[in-house]
Amino acid sequence: MLTRRHLLQNLGMGAGLCGLAGTVAGQAAAASPLSARNSHHPIRAKRLIFLFMAGGPSHVDLFDPKPRLEEFDGKPAPFKLPNLERTPPGKIRKSPFTFRRYGESGIDVSEMFPHVARHVDDLCVIRSMVADNINHNGACLQMNTGEQTFSRPSMGSWLLYGLGTENQNLPGFVVVAPNQPAQGAPLWDSSFLPAAYQGTCVTDLKQPITNLANNSLDPNSQRRQLDLLARLNRFHRNQSVSVDELDARIASFELAFRMQSAAPEAFDLSGESKITQELYGIDDTVTQTFGEQCLLARRLVERGVRVVQLYHNRSSTASGCQIWDQHSNLKMGLTNNCAASDQPIAGLLTDLKARGLLDDTLVVWGGEFGRTPTAEGKNGREHHPFGFTMWLAGGGIKGGTIHGSTDEFGWYSQDDKVHVHDLHATILHLMGLDHERLTWRHAGRDFRLTDVHGRVVHEILNHS
Repeated sequence: MLTRRHLLQNLGMGAGLCGLAGTVAGQAAAASPLSARNSHHPIRAKRLIFLFMAGGPSHVDLFDPKPRLEEFDGKPAPFKLPNLERTPPGKIRKSPFTFRRYGESGIDVSEMFPHVARHVDDLCVIRSMVADNINHNGACLQMNTGEQTFSRPSMGSWLLYGLGTENQNLPGFVVVAPNQPAQGAPLWDSSFLPAAYQGTCVTDLKQPITNLANNSLDPNSQRRQLDLLARLNRFHRNQSVSVDELDARIASFELAFRMQSAAPEAFDLSGESKITQELYGIDDTVTQTFGEQCLLARRLVERGVRVVQLYHNRSSTASGCQIWDQHSNLKMGLTNNCAASDQPIAGLLTDLKARGLLDDTLVVWGGEFGRTPTAEGKNGREHHPFGFTMWLAGGGIKGGTIHGSTDEFGWYSQDDKVHVHDLHATILHLMGLDHERLTWRHAGRDFRLTDVHGRVVHEILNHS
């Protein structure tokens, strides 16, 4: 749940807001660092929805079928394993799930995702993803910020910095995480970028933003109060050396004022039709939570929010497993995870497409890494950054395609590797930003999301 402190610190705040102080509301909005800005090149995707499956979905059980696992089931791996291992590798383990081909493209999808499978002709399934860290903390940081160890701005923060947002009455970067991942705020923080660009985290879907209404003053009185406060803050700011935190506070009051009318409507799902709510699975306790997250994502991007990130990181059933982190009970854990997320994700894709939003909305699905083709213990799989699967849809992506591959056992990325830095470069490219030009001067050098790495994966782009 967002507290007043979170509202002050997390909602559309930042440096460069001296022009805000002492202005009327319209001028304040125009001076906001979140105002929409020109891109480096034509935009294919105006907005991003990142469906983050925290914990590491098993690629060989969901989107990358490997018949050789069945042939070698229960036997030692017949290939050299990497030195980077958390636990001694077990024997090869076949998938407990069956695959079949879907759509005109004939892409194989596990029986665990029957609803998503009906959308394969809109998906580009990248089977050759690689990351650098085998532990959750470092891998989640890299997938979200490009850096494994140190504090760096999140991808959503870089996008806000580069593009601003289309709706000045709502946060430009919203994170919806009813159960926050263990890594917490560093995954959506702005780090050394101005505080305006950090994500707003919503943890309570029933009461997403607390303390938003002012029951003491009418809007005109609030406006006069904010103008006086802004003049006082500007006076204080001009005498300060470090102004970022003060700028964040000033802008947060302005955005909170504007959000009083816009946010309640945007976050209210009750006005959606019964048919729409059923499409997302909100009428079913298994799919309700993630269904509400996905429906909220559609409502937010529809209203001009630039980046929405959904964290699916706790099972809605008593599986006893951290979501998508099946060190044991693989079959039960994956069954529960997919049951909770399959219909909501498919509902989101259906709804975006029906409303004409998918063409310029980029949807990304995946976790921080995959799972080993070998067994951990009796019935689990270990962390696996050496080759795993993610998929993208909409916003300039070539649908109905598979990009890259892992080896015949699903261990190593083999053809057309896509590193996390490459994924970030491609996302920025689709959203009109050159990852080599989107920089911020800090500590004596220029930083960027992809650091000194990354290439745009042009092969997955729809060039028509």
